[in-house]
Amino acid sequence: MGNLIDCLRPNERRGSKPRCHLLTHGSREQVAAALTELAAPFARVAASDRWMPDGFVDLEEAQLHRAPRLVSRDLGEKLRSWWLAPASVRARTPNFDIASTCTFVDDDKPGLLLVEAKAHDEELGKESGGRLVGPGSSEDSKASHDRIGACVDEARQGLEQLTALPWSISRDFRYQMSNRFAWAWKLASSGVPVVLIYLGFLRADEMRDKGKPFADADEWECLVRGHSAHLVPPQAWGRKWGTAPTMIVPLIRSQERSLEASGWQAAEVLASKTA
Repeated sequence: MGNLIDCLRPNERRGSKPRCHLLTHGSREQVAAALTELAAPFARVAASDRWMPDGFVDLEEAQLHRAPRLVSRDLGEKLRSWWLAPASVRARTPNFDIASTCTFVDDDKPGLLLVEAKAHDEELGKESGGRLVGPGSSEDSKASHDRIGACVDEARQGLEQLTALPWSISRDFRYQMSNRFAWAWKLASSGVPVVLIYLGFLRADEMRDKGKPFADADEWECLVRGHSAHLVPPQAWGRKWGTAPTMIVPLIRSQERSLEASGWQAAEVLASKTA
């Protein structure tokens, strides 16, 4: 019946995308241990927690305004009305490569683990620009653009209050990283503490035609810090900010995960669905 990786679309079968599915594939205990390793020592993930995607069983990535397995419906609606213009029909909220419920270790508070994953340098490089809206864009698009700008600026001010450090996240510059931190702040300010992880998959050599794979953890960390230098205070990484429940932990993590693991058979997916 083919390999597990065949569950993905052809253009998703290499790089960070299949590795995120491999990271969340396996028994619940195995996945919980893998996610806990990323979040340690700040948070832990238990087998009873919930995550998206769920290996190769449920491929959907989380848009948190419509992810009731991760946040309450009330909070999901609050997030939607915060980020999206009232009349918005087709606008989307950010997708997270991996999102999981978790527990903060020191405070024993439930929270969220959010992961942004990359497999080569150009994945960061191509995200240096701002959010674009053209002169011919619809009124819906223009309204969403204005709304998102206001949300990111609100989050910037909130992060400055939380950390007593200067922040420069912006809709108009390095938008993807800016919106990740904006959403982390909004969740934390809504009572859901967040571990936000920038995860580099090392030695993804099949991506050499797209960019330079990360050779080691130091190279990945250097790239993230360089990319974030004009947005995020350098001392913000690697520690917890705030007090329960308004807490944010920005982390830079890396791991090597071979796609040879994709040789697991798709029959495992069918077995998981019927278990």
